[in-house]
Amino acid sequence: MAKIKSAYFCQNCGYESAKWLGKCPSCNEWNTFVEEVIEKPTAANSAVWKTSTGTQRVNKPSKLEEIQSASEDRLPTGDEELDRVLGGGLVPGSVTLIGGEPGIGKSTLMLQLALNIKQKRVLYVSGEESEQQIKMRAERITKTPKADCFILTETSTQNIFKQLEQLEPEVLIIDSIQTLHSAHIESTPGSVSQVRECTAELLRFAKETATPIFLIGHITKDGAIAGPKILEHMVDTVLQFEGDRHHIYRILRSIKNRFGAAAELGIYAMHGNGLREVSNPSEVLLSQRDEELGGITIGATIEGARPMVIETQALVSISAYGTPQRSATGFDTKRMNMLLAVLEKRCGFRLSAKDVFLNIAGGIKVEDPAIDLSIVAAIISSHEDIPVSSKICFAAEVGLSGEIRAVNRVEQRILEAEKLGFEKIFISSYNLKGINKDKFKIELVTVSKIEEVFSALFG
Repeated sequence: MAKIKSAYFCQNCGYESAKWLGKCPSCNEWNTFVEEVIEKPTAANSAVWKTSTGTQRVNKPSKLEEIQSASEDRLPTGDEELDRVLGGGLVPGSVTLIGGEPGIGKSTLMLQLALNIKQKRVLYVSGEESEQQIKMRAERITKTPKADCFILTETSTQNIFKQLEQLEPEVLIIDSIQTLHSAHIESTPGSVSQVRECTAELLRFAKETATPIFLIGHITKDGAIAGPKILEHMVDTVLQFEGDRHHIYRILRSIKNRFGAAAELGIYAMHGNGLREVSNPSEVLLSQRDEELGGITIGATIEGARPMVIETQALVSISAYGTPQRSATGFDTKRMNMLLAVLEKRCGFRLSAKDVFLNIAGGIKVEDPAIDLSIVAAIISSHEDIPVSSKICFAAEVGLSGEIRAVNRVEQRILEAEKLGFEKIFISSYNLKGINKDKFKIELVTVSKIEEVFSALFG
């Protein structure tokens, strides 16, 4: 009788060990090793697929100078937001991993993708829902279902590859990777070894048949994609689907992309009939108010290649418990504390005994330092209870010495503010090099120190 082969895997990072360890030498986490029965694939049970000509593909080494350069033929998905995040469309043979919280809309987004791609045969593999459930959701999305969209409810990768060989789809969607299991690994679905082996099999299929694949992945309570960290290194693109389930807006963010920029952003609105694209996010991220209110300013930011105008809200109040609170939603709390220190040191505002709360409207997270000036103006507006005009926009970084620093791609920010009807925009005086002020209808207010900003706003 053959001896059963087993190994120990770290549930946090996927590190493999021949024996149990208390502390993982890779990620330094304690008590994360679990034993899993493994079986190496043999010629009898290994997954083999053939090309459309019926022959198995064999790769041979080539000289770098002999390889011909060719432009990537991208496949449009029919979704402008998704195309933007992917870098212009689907690349043949690419593997894309989409993660997000339960109920955020990952399956709905992928089903819409399967229904919207034109003249392409799509196979939607689900290991979580029945065919009837998927049919009901498809009827809510569209009244005229696509003729060449196929649904398969299966969790065994060997059975999936048999159907792939017969159907030969041009796009493959897996919902989700944690539900699949391979006969090569004798462990439960969702374990580290199963997720890694199933992804490896699908990755080989994608590269050898030039079929783009979408993988839906669960996330942990910390917000990271469940499974070994190597999963994100194996795939070509990692997308994060974010948002609050109590709000209608969803954000699709690119974390890794081998075929495009890794800082792109797509915005959707969740309705009863599915996700709808938001083509102009600036209008969504600005609240409609009838009167001027203190503590609210507008900043111009850029996510990837897209300029956006967002609303920053600040509340400064007397600390009731002696220890001041510092809270920021959608912005780095450490950077907010730095800006508060600059205001106290350079401008004389006594904020050390005040509670300060900061919020980026619309549920978006911003890391662009160009909204520093907008945040500083909102804090002072709330502290002095003097409203800032809703026709004023800000686009500048604040330094530790109180100087107003230049930001990149300032012309795109100015044009976005001008398009939305703003009358003034505050920028750094160091941003004026190479800019023709006459071509803009909006008034450019240039400042070099933070004191100049407060003089212009509050007198």
